[in-house]
Amino acid sequence: MTHVDVAIVGAGFAGLGMGIRLRRRADDSFLIFERADSPGGTWRDNTYPGVACDVPSHLYSYSFRPHPSWSAFYSPGAEIREYLVAGVEEEGLAAHLQLGTDVRAITWDNESSLWLLKTNRGDYTAGVVILACGRLTEPRIPAVPGIENFPGPVFHSSRWDHDVDLRGRTVAVVGSGASAVQIVPEVARDAAALVVLQRSAPYVIPRDDHAYSAAEHELFGSDPEEMSRLRTQLFWKAEEAFAQRAGHPGSIASARGRALGHLTAQVFDENIRSQLTPGYEIGCKRVLISSDYYPTFNQEHVVLEPSALAAVEGNTLVTANGARHHADVLILATGFHAAEQPYARVIRGIAGRLLSDHWAGGMTAHASTVMHGFPNMFVINGPNAGLGHNSAIYMIESQIDYVLGALRHRADLSGRVFTVSAAAEAKYTRMIDELAASTVWMTGGCESWYRDPRNGRLSLLWPDFAHEFRALNAEFSADDFEILPDTHPAPSRIQETKT
Repeated sequence: MTHVDVAIVGAGFAGLGMGIRLRRRADDSFLIFERADSPGGTWRDNTYPGVACDVPSHLYSYSFRPHPSWSAFYSPGAEIREYLVAGVEEEGLAAHLQLGTDVRAITWDNESSLWLLKTNRGDYTAGVVILACGRLTEPRIPAVPGIENFPGPVFHSSRWDHDVDLRGRTVAVVGSGASAVQIVPEVARDAAALVVLQRSAPYVIPRDDHAYSAAEHELFGSDPEEMSRLRTQLFWKAEEAFAQRAGHPGSIASARGRALGHLTAQVFDENIRSQLTPGYEIGCKRVLISSDYYPTFNQEHVVLEPSALAAVEGNTLVTANGARHHADVLILATGFHAAEQPYARVIRGIAGRLLSDHWAGGMTAHASTVMHGFPNMFVINGPNAGLGHNSAIYMIESQIDYVLGALRHRADLSGRVFTVSAAAEAKYTRMIDELAASTVWMTGGCESWYRDPRNGRLSLLWPDFAHEFRALNAEFSADDFEILPDTHPAPSRIQETKT
């Protein structure tokens, strides 16, 4: 059985960022487990037509790996994946990657004070486990009668079937979220007919995109400080949007007016415009950016059906309002199981307690990173670590700093085991609930994936400014932790141990 000091699960932005920071401080006893055959996370999985980021390129990248050659203000998905893959090679992570390795069980062993990881390619022990599994990994497939018998191609947006030719066919897209607003205009260019099934209308604002010029690329490459200044400017501009999420009346009115004005300017038919007008407050769900989604509905071969998919009868899609639509191809832009993470069902902490049981009332974690009863375990981009207004990479980097601080503390304790106290996790959770109570995510009158469907708690987003998250959580404090009794100190390097 192979022992490693630190096991990282997931090779997306969080896992690779963690690995880069470990490598840069000469910590080589770590492995990154990735079930796919290549790194990249969501930017590996999502290859649908039009896939791109909706956070500015220079903000949606590592601050410690600035990239002067982004092609545009908003990066295409393939370019982001290339950025991550290049990081693997340039930062020396290739030897630490365990690709095609599905971690099927993670169990705390009290006798050895180690985590036991069972994978499809052998078993491992680790002193520390860092969960960097992401939230948008498990596609949500609608549980509607008959969908399994649809006679044509059916696929989720994150599992795009590039072998399916849409030209000349009638295509149905189920969903109207962030992926759908990018997919729909692209599909409309090829399909003979397109129907979009919309359960609830999104707010959409203009995508003010532009390509970077050769002169800008030269400036970014020759003056790293210019990229840093741009990143800072973009960050604080994004922070301004939290005032609207926090319920500031003037900010809400301004944001709502911009979105509805965009709709009015781009959709000609009054009835379609009405169907595309959201019935909840702006910001309650993710505000989307697109300059070609709305105009798609001006085209004669495109139909908007303002109702959810309720059943499938052969090639006929039946909606909740009783409408029926023929389709040759069914594309599901229906999101992910974000609030109930599948990995929680295979992780057992102290006394064999499942992480899914710990999270039965909604995902919680002290500092959004550590859970009571799961010693020497950290989760990045997990409970209340997402944002509805700024860059996820900023949050990931804050959590990486927290984990590195915890690892330094562990070294000071000569590898002793520590776990956050139940009181500290409960106190942090109460703070989250109090901060969230007055935000638009809780008061805006919508159902969103930001909230746990079991109890309505805001379990995915940080309900405050991003810089406040970093001020509170980027620095590790041992005050909230308990030291467990010493048993058998773990080896400190990657090595083979007898079983």
